[in-house]
Amino acid sequence: MKYSTAVSSSRRKSRKAHFGSHSEARRTLMSANLSKELQARHGVRSMPIRKDDEVVITRGMYKTREGKVTAVYRKKFVVHVERITREKVNGASVPVGIPASSLCITKLKMDKDRKAALERKSKGGSKKGSDVAMSNVD
Repeated sequence: MKYSTAVSSSRRKSRKAHFGSHSEARRTLMSANLSKELQARHGVRSMPIRKDDEVVITRGMYKTREGKVTAVYRKKFVVHVERITREKVNGASVPVGIPASSLCITKLKMDKDRKAALERKSKGGSKKGSDVAMSNVD
């Protein structure tokens, strides 16, 4: 059932928006869940994935494998993880692309921008006491 008239529920338009999205939009589309410890510590469920994050693969052939993110390939919507490679016919080793939704972030690479994003997301998520008290003030 459609609730918002501002958003289309058309499959065609959704796919066009997804596959035709620009790099900054793809950053948010390529978000991964945080581990339970990180969720508890930061009060945030997921974050856009980034190079040098440590992840565990939760789905697919490489399930339960851990490693550091070596590249985030926004054009192909995949992430390359350290030591997750396969042999080509000619013997060359190539990284396997893993979808960001199949990963769980176990360790975040922190800097001031990432810290600010965590603060912003955690503050926005807990709308319990202060916002309810201010909602009736005109």
